[in-house]
Amino acid sequence: MKSLDKSLRNQLERTVKEARDEAEAAARSALGHLGVGDVSAPGYLSAADKDLRRRLRIHGAQLGDERDSKSNNPAVGKQQTERLVEEVAYEHWHRMLFARFLAENHLLMYPDPVEPVAVSIQECDDLAADEGARNGWELAARFAAEMLPEIFRPDSPVFEVELPPEGQQQLQRMLAELPVEVFQAGDSLGWVYQFWQAKRKDEVNASEVKIGARELPAVPQLFTEDYMVEFLLHNTLGAWWAGRKLTTEDTESTETEKELRKKVALPGVTWDYLRFVREEPMQDSVADPSVVSVPSVVKSPWRPAAGTFSGWPQTAAEIRVLDPCMGSGHFLVFALPILAALRTAEEGLSPADAVDAVLRDNLFGLEIDPRCTQIAAFNLALTAWRMTGFRRLPPLNLACTGIAPQATEDQWVALAEQSGHPITVLSRQPIENGLRNLHQLFSDAPTLGSLIDPNQLPSDMFAADYETLQPYLDAALSAEQDNEEVRERAVAAAGMVQAAELLAGEIGWW
Repeated sequence: MKSLDKSLRNQLERTVKEARDEAEAAARSALGHLGVGDVSAPGYLSAADKDLRRRLRIHGAQLGDERDSKSNNPAVGKQQTERLVEEVAYEHWHRMLFARFLAENHLLMYPDPVEPVAVSIQECDDLAADEGARNGWELAARFAAEMLPEIFRPDSPVFEVELPPEGQQQLQRMLAELPVEVFQAGDSLGWVYQFWQAKRKDEVNASEVKIGARELPAVPQLFTEDYMVEFLLHNTLGAWWAGRKLTTEDTESTETEKELRKKVALPGVTWDYLRFVREEPMQDSVADPSVVSVPSVVKSPWRPAAGTFSGWPQTAAEIRVLDPCMGSGHFLVFALPILAALRTAEEGLSPADAVDAVLRDNLFGLEIDPRCTQIAAFNLALTAWRMTGFRRLPPLNLACTGIAPQATEDQWVALAEQSGHPITVLSRQPIENGLRNLHQLFSDAPTLGSLIDPNQLPSDMFAADYETLQPYLDAALSAEQDNEEVRERAVAAAGMVQAAELLAGEIGWW
C-alpha cells in the first residue's frame, strides 16, 4: 500500500494540529457549561445533565484530574478538568476520523443483524434522521464505535458530552476537506498521533522541565519508516523461515541472494530486505607442491545474515511477537501479513482464518499512552479488514501499561466487595493480595510503562490468581450506574491485569 506523499502529509499535519486546538476548545466549552470543574452543579442543569456531570467528574478523577474536596460525594468540590478536556477532544475527533478511514476503505458497516452492509458518509447523512442522529458524521461515528468496542468504550460518559454546534461543524468541515488518498495510504494512521502530539511536544521541549508522567507521552514520539520496519521483520521472521525452508543443496548451489529470496518467498511476501552472507571462497590445496594445477574454488554455503534463530519455536503458530513500545502499531501491522502467510503455508488456513489466528496467537503490543494503544488497535483492525474483509475479529492482545490506579490501596481492595460477586473464606485473602499487588505494581505506571516487571511480585498473584480476580472485575464492570466509581476502577483494573499478563508472559521478542 502506498505511503503519503509530502504534500498530503503536510495537509494531514495541518489538519490534525488545527483539529486538536478546535476540539479542545469545544470540549472545554461543553464541560464548562456542565460545570464539571465547579464546586457544585449549576442550577440550570437538568437531572440528566447533573448525573452526566457527576459521571464525568468520576471519569476525570480516574484520568488523574485532582479534586479539592474532603467530601466523599463525587459531585462536590472544585476539580481539575485538564485531562478530561484532552480525553473528550481526542475521543470525539478520533471517532469521526476512524469513521472516515473505514468509509473510504468501504469498511464502515451499517449494523444489519443479518448481514452488515458497507455505507458511505453521504449514505449516513441520508440515514441520519431515521437513525436518530443529527447528521451523517454523528451516525458514521456511532457505527464506527459499534464496530470497535475495544477501542471506543461504549459506556464512557465522554461520548454523552455534546460539543457546541459551531465546534462540531468546524471539526466536520476539516475532516471532510482531507482528500480520499489520505485515508487509503498505508502510513496515515502512523502519522496521526505524532501530529496530534506535535504542539504539546514542542511546548514540553521549550519549557525545559523535567520529563514526568504528564510530559512523557508527547516527547518520544518518532515515526519508523516502512523500510526500517520491513528490514527488521525480514531479518528476523524471514531469517527464521529461511532456516526452516532452505535445504543444504539450496545454500550450497544457489548463486545469488536474489535466488535464495525467491526460494523462500510466499504469496504476498517476497522478503526484499532479507540478507544472506557466505564466507570468502576457499581454494583446494594439493599434496605435492611440484604438481602444477589450477586450484579449485570451494564456495561456502549461504546463511541468513541475522542467523536462523534455531532457538525459536518450530512452528509459526508458536511464535510470539511483542512490541513493548508499539506506538501506532506499525511493526504489528507489517508483521500481520507475514505471519498470516507463514501460517497459511504451514497449516493450510484460509486467508481470513490465518489473519484471525495471527491476531489471536502471534501478535502482542504494549504502550504507555492509552491513546496510542487505541490508534494501534484501530490500525491493526483496519489492516485485518483490508486484507480479508469485515467480520468480528478475535480480541486483540494489546494493552496500555501507563494507567495508574488513581485511588488508595484500600479503595482498590474494596473492588472485590463492591462488585457483589460472592467471596468465600478461602478466596478472600488471595483476592485481596491480588488487588493490593495490582495497585502496587501500577502505581508508577505513567512513568515506567513497559518497564514494569510483574515477576518481582509475590508468586501467588498473576500465575494463578488472575482467574480468581477476573469474575470480580467483570461483576464490577456490570455495576449499576449509581456505583460509577467502582466501574471506573474496575475498567482500569481490567486493563492493568491484561497488561500485567503480557508483561509477565513468556513472549518471543523479535
